[in-house]
Amino acid sequence: MSTEKIKGRSEQKPVSVPFGPLGIVSLAGEESFVKEVDDYLEKWRAERDDLEKDHLLFTGYERESYIIGSKTPRFGSGEGKGVFEESVRGYDLYFISDVTNSSITYKVNGVENHYSPDDHFADLKRLISASAGRAKRLTVIMPYLYEGRQDARTERESLDCAQMLQELEEMGVSTIITFDAHEPRVQNAIPLTTFESVTPVHQHIKALLNSVPDLTIDTDHMMVISPDEAGMPRAIFFANNLGLDMGMFYKRRDYSAEGNPVVAFEFLGADVTGKDVLIVDDMISSGGTMVDVAKSLKKRGAKRVFCFASFGLFTGGLEKFDVANEFGIIDKVFTTDLIHHPDGLVEKPWYKEVKLAKYVALIIDTLNHNASMDPLLAPYERIANKVAEYKEAQKK
Repeated sequence: MSTEKIKGRSEQKPVSVPFGPLGIVSLAGEESFVKEVDDYLEKWRAERDDLEKDHLLFTGYERESYIIGSKTPRFGSGEGKGVFEESVRGYDLYFISDVTNSSITYKVNGVENHYSPDDHFADLKRLISASAGRAKRLTVIMPYLYEGRQDARTERESLDCAQMLQELEEMGVSTIITFDAHEPRVQNAIPLTTFESVTPVHQHIKALLNSVPDLTIDTDHMMVISPDEAGMPRAIFFANNLGLDMGMFYKRRDYSAEGNPVVAFEFLGADVTGKDVLIVDDMISSGGTMVDVAKSLKKRGAKRVFCFASFGLFTGGLEKFDVANEFGIIDKVFTTDLIHHPDGLVEKPWYKEVKLAKYVALIIDTLNHNASMDPLLAPYERIANKVAEYKEAQKK
């Protein structure tokens, strides 16, 4: 960790000096989330009265806002550019981009177009380019990894995610932070660049315990389920932190038919009869898989079904979850606020939003101080304490 002794400080307590003045760059659609992150940072840094903030090494440390003014305007032809509204020279910059936000629009020859992930990525590159090598360090926080589902070549096809990572590396980005990458091994495309895929298990568990008061957290009453083979590491991590058993489904396909359709969801695991089950996945896209798995678990005697995903895309709409909740198939769905929500989602009785702005602020603050992220990436103790508090409260 980069540290330096400051006059008046104890030799046993070195001060971790910032890598450089902190700057946060919000890409289109992230303004509200970035404002929450900024509020946390402003509050924490104002409260740190044990630091000698007048020291040269802490120049710009305490400010009213760390958001750097920027914009990505479009010409009538659809072409665009990235513009900074203030100097970024010497800054430690953090770009935050939600590539899934299709609510942003622009006009091409008078016709309104909605942003695609490609548009968001192009704007990110424009603003990185606009920094023109003047910033001290560039970090990209991209919660949903651009083209993260196109991570492996199985036929004559592109490798978009790997190519994206290499482009960012070539543009001078030193660190890429994402959440629950569909396939974390895609980082092998950039072996010399820091790549962190953060799994927000602690925040998911905290949201569950805060919203459901009557859980019995032991192997006789609760179980964690992975909806497919690829999600097993995620489910194991979730189950181990709660001290629960894990089960999984695998998709049995008909390889004699065109498109290899799924014939059935086969279950591997202990009996779920009478148990609350937690289905854990990285994303809810159309929602078909999550609902089908929940139906299968209810047929096997599961008591209640809680669904967890870092990203709630809901590309198939919300109706199937309305129906699943109405018929007692799914009790609650938990997804984070890391990406844009479809209209009406937050108001649904079956939905619970998991807040991540504070966690992202912690990541930025930690990296700006060049401190270790290990306590944030592996919050075993915090999860254990939260579960212990929950069980103690139930006894009262």
